[in-house]
Amino acid sequence: MTDPLDKAVSTPPAVLGEGCLSRYDPAALTPENGADFDGAAELWRQLQQSDEQPSPLQEDA
Repeated sequence: MTDPLDKAVSTPPAVLGEGCLSRYDPAALTPENGADFDGAAELWRQLQQSDEQPSPLQEDA
């Protein structure tokens, strides 16, 4: 790597699919890409539990 500008170039992670169905490959995402999913499973469980509990505003009238 002799060109100093090569260090300034960023490359996107690998992509799955094509066109409007294209998305980043989850296996290729790393914390360096800003993709830290450590708490995602716990957050999903919390959101699902809160959806199952009826809201006080949704009482039968």
